[in-house]
Amino acid sequence: MFIGIDIGTSEVKVLLLAPDHRVLGSAGTALTVQRPHPGHSEQNPHDWWAATQSALAQLRAAHPQEFAAVQAIGLSGQMHGAVLLDAQDQVLRPAILWNDTRCALECTEMMAELPDLTDLAGSLAMPGFTAPKLRWVAKHEPAIFKQVAKVLLPKDYVRLKLTGDYVSDMSDASGTLWLDVQKRTWSDALLALTGLTQAHMPRLVEGSAPSGTLKADVAQALGLPKGIVVAGGAGDNAASAMGMGAVDSGQGFLSLGTSGVLFVVTPSYQPNAASATHAFCHAVPGRWHQMSVMLSAASSLQWVTDLLGAPNAGVVAEKAGALSAAQRAASPLFLPYLGGERTPHNDANVRGSFHGLSFDTDAARLGYAVIEGVTFGLKDGLAALNAAGSSVQRLSLVGGGARSSFWAQQLASALNVDIVTHGSSAVGGALGAARLGWLATGAASADVCLSPEVEATYRPIAAEQTLLLERYATFRSLYQST
Repeated sequence: MFIGIDIGTSEVKVLLLAPDHRVLGSAGTALTVQRPHPGHSEQNPHDWWAATQSALAQLRAAHPQEFAAVQAIGLSGQMHGAVLLDAQDQVLRPAILWNDTRCALECTEMMAELPDLTDLAGSLAMPGFTAPKLRWVAKHEPAIFKQVAKVLLPKDYVRLKLTGDYVSDMSDASGTLWLDVQKRTWSDALLALTGLTQAHMPRLVEGSAPSGTLKADVAQALGLPKGIVVAGGAGDNAASAMGMGAVDSGQGFLSLGTSGVLFVVTPSYQPNAASATHAFCHAVPGRWHQMSVMLSAASSLQWVTDLLGAPNAGVVAEKAGALSAAQRAASPLFLPYLGGERTPHNDANVRGSFHGLSFDTDAARLGYAVIEGVTFGLKDGLAALNAAGSSVQRLSLVGGGARSSFWAQQLASALNVDIVTHGSSAVGGALGAARLGWLATGAASADVCLSPEVEATYRPIAAEQTLLLERYATFRSLYQST
C-alpha cells in the first residue's frame, strides 16, 4: 500500500493506492487563504500539517487494515510558496503563496542584475516564483529576513514534520528560481540575487528517490509503520503527470481548470523563456518538461455563466455546442485575459474583451466566444512550446473543462492533437505522489506509471479546423492591436 499526500491551496488531499493500481480511498481537509493586503496571498504552514493529520485520520478510519500496511509515502504540493524557518525550525511568518503578486518590482530588478537568469532558471522572473518573494522580505521585513535559516516549499514543510529532514525534489525546486534546471542543482548565482546561500536550501533528491523515513513518534501518532520511506515527491503539475502516466518524451496533459496548463515531457532542458513558458525538471531522473500557463481558462467560462445568470457552466457549454457552423462563424471573438496573461504574453495588465458584438449576439454565442477564446489562448501556449522544441500528438484533458465533450472536440481540432479524457479515473497530484512513493521503494517505473483508462478520444475534424484557423488569425490580430 502507498499513500500520496497533496498539499493544495484549497485542500490537503490524501490517497491510498494498492499494488494492483486500485485507488482504495481518498480523503481531504479544506484550507483557507489569507489576503491581508491587495495582491497578497498567504497561508499558515501549521494549517497544512494539521490538515494532513486530519485527512490521514479520515483515510485510516475508512481503511484501517490497508492503512496499517503502507510501505511508502509520496508528497505533492502547490509550487512556489515560501516557508521561512529560523534556526529552531520555527515559522517566521505566514507562507507567501504562488498567486501572491507583491514582488513584481523585485522580478524586474533580478532580471536586470543577472541577464542570463533565464538560461539558468528556464523561466522569466515572475511574482509567482519563490526567489523574488525572499527579495521582497529582505527589503520590507529585514528583521525577519535576518532570522531565516531555511526556506522550504509547502510540501517540504510537511516532509520536515514527517521525517525531520530538509529535502526538496527537482521538479518543485525548479519553481523557486534558485535552481540551475539543466544541471539539477542549486545555483549560487541565482541565490546571490536574494542574499541567500546553499546553506539556506534543503537537500535535493529526485522525486522518485527516498528523501527520508517516517519518524517513530509521528508514525505512532498517525497509525503508520515506523521507518517507512518518504519519497522526494513533486510539484503539483509534475505529480499530476505521474498520475496520468506522462513520463516519456512527447507525453503530456492539458489541465482546463481555473487556469489552463499545457504540460509536455521533454528528453532534455529546452527553455523558451522569451514566450513566458517554463522549462522545469520532471519528477523522475533524466526528464524535463515544458509548461505553458494561461491565467483564465475554465474560470472565464464560469465568469460568463454568472454574467448570463445560467444555472451552471455545463448549460452554457451545451448551448454553445448546439450552434451551427454559420452561427459560430458569426459569433463574437473573445480575448480571455480577464486577469492578465502569462504564456506567451507575460502581461499582467492586459485585459479581456469581446469583439464583433451585434443585435444577433445571444447567450449561446457569448458562451461560444468565451470557450473558443480560451481554446485560442491554449493554442498560443502550444505554439510557444513547439517553438522551444516540444512535440506532442496526444494530450490527456483534465480539470473541470474536461466534462464538456464539445470543448474537448474543439481543443483537438484547434491544437491539431488527439485529446483523451479519463472520466472519473483518479488523476491528479495525490495519485502521482503515491506512485512516487511506490518508486522510492525500488519498483520499476514501467510497472507503476500506467495511464488511466481512457473514457473518450477526440480527433481533429478538418471542417472545424478550417473555421477555427480563420477565426484564430483574427484573434491574433486583435491581441496585437490592444
